[in-house]
Amino acid sequence: MYLSIKTMCCVVMVIILLLSSGCGRNATEWRLVWSDEFSYEGLPDPAKWNYDTVGNAFGWGNRELQFYTTARKQNVFADGNYLHIIALKEKFQGFDYTSARLTTKEKGDWLYGKVEVRAMVPGGRGIWPAIWMLPTGWEYGGWPNSGEIDIMEHVGYNPDSVFVTVHTGAFNHAIGTQVGESIYLPSSESEFHIYAIEWHEDRIDFFLDQKHVFTFNNSGNGSEEWPFDKHFHLLLNVAVGGNWGGLHGVDDSIFPASMLVDYVRVYQRR
Repeated sequence: MYLSIKTMCCVVMVIILLLSSGCGRNATEWRLVWSDEFSYEGLPDPAKWNYDTVGNAFGWGNRELQFYTTARKQNVFADGNYLHIIALKEKFQGFDYTSARLTTKEKGDWLYGKVEVRAMVPGGRGIWPAIWMLPTGWEYGGWPNSGEIDIMEHVGYNPDSVFVTVHTGAFNHAIGTQVGESIYLPSSESEFHIYAIEWHEDRIDFFLDQKHVFTFNNSGNGSEEWPFDKHFHLLLNVAVGGNWGGLHGVDDSIFPASMLVDYVRVYQRR
């Protein structure tokens, strides 16, 4: 009898801990509202994805070196299992590199929720893959005032780490006040990992393989610190060079450099 009571007490304690940590709630109350499993072949589903090319004319504000193409299978395609985003070393439109930058803008825009992407990133000096979010309406003004959520960034010259970061008017890399976390992950270039956020009214929680790694809290001090009360959309891209990715130059022997995406899933509360 003693053992059964002890066992019951342990079970009750586990349930209490799960509920207090939010794990029990999160496991039961999310509903899938948008996804792409890439189980088809060819270009990304046009009902879900756009090609972002407007910044080609000015290096995207980061001195990036690639030309992002539109609906070009050499740079992006699904093979029935994975989405491939491929950076190439080639002469194209006056540039030395090509790649692709996909967005869900006006095809997948959300206010709060859970975003989960299973991916394997490319490596090598000069490559800069990212999974991230930008505001759809830019209601608080241009970058960084309307916010940016970096679910995952990786720079190839730092092969053993990935980064999660938030940018706002008050907290951004342009003034050295960005907030985030560097996560040791030496297998990011050789294995798939799940990169995710859970975005609430009072905080954004970041996860790697379902393990919590960072939280950005709503300070209550207005949009300069928390512009994350508007709709955002998702971006997937592989950049070449740039202020961060190209900090140590570009090794041309790494190309083609591909980010593989197994799935993208977006959930919201029931």
